[in-house]
Amino acid sequence: MAVEQASLGRRCLAEFVGTYILIFIGCGVVLTSVMTGAQSGIWQAAIVWGVGVMGAVYTIGGISGGHINPAISVAMAAWGRFPWREVVPYCLSQTAGAFVAAAVLFALFNPMLKERERLKGVERGKPGSEITAMCFGEFFPSPGPISNSAGPYSIEEHEKANALVTEQTAFMCEVLATMVLAMVVMGVTDDRNPGGPPSKSGPLFIGLTVAALVSIMGPLTQACFNPARDFGPRLFTMLAGWGTAALPRGAGVFTVYILAPILGAVIGVGIYDRVLKPGGELGGVD
Repeated sequence: MAVEQASLGRRCLAEFVGTYILIFIGCGVVLTSVMTGAQSGIWQAAIVWGVGVMGAVYTIGGISGGHINPAISVAMAAWGRFPWREVVPYCLSQTAGAFVAAAVLFALFNPMLKERERLKGVERGKPGSEITAMCFGEFFPSPGPISNSAGPYSIEEHEKANALVTEQTAFMCEVLATMVLAMVVMGVTDDRNPGGPPSKSGPLFIGLTVAALVSIMGPLTQACFNPARDFGPRLFTMLAGWGTAALPRGAGVFTVYILAPILGAVIGVGIYDRVLKPGGELGGVD
């Protein structure tokens, strides 16, 4: 993702804005889907996530490279494509953008969230309030079917659903999906790749890849692939009344939604650089 070098401060601001765009659009479609049934089927929500990625990268890619994802920033640094000294500023900016987007969406949709909790008979911050917290941070499996089911919340039905996706399964889902995403990001943005898309159309194909992956992994893990996408909104919900109810089972917030995407991205970028990249040598960064 070679770009004209702006100052670190301007690039971090761009990452903040880009991640804000992504989360405002992406979590926005989750909210409308869960709260109002505005989308019919997972593909409609998935393609909106893809548009969010595409719009964000087109908007700020020429300034910061359009990482909008700590996993991509870490993976690029791990393979010498991005300076390690800039990883923390990028990641903090991305997480902050996600946090602010979640706060704005909460201000808009809180009345609907409260009404859903009332109808389902759950109290925010107590067991069961995952059915609304899921509109911000993520859970495995997705509590969407529980939230949209008829009648009051049933902890027994929720426990049955949770048993279908273990933490180990969720971890592997996030690793494998983010690995694929990272390989596609590298391939479609590599100017030396003769099989790549036409100039400036890389973000379109990245967005479509995200949409495809969300449509597959959404029911299992809510399809994270991006630690800032999960942690920023989740941190907001913890402060906005959900507390520890906003955390998935055990240490899943750290293993499934932070560690797994980073590991997957590092593997994906490594596979592209060491196995798939057409010709040339790896270009390191000082």
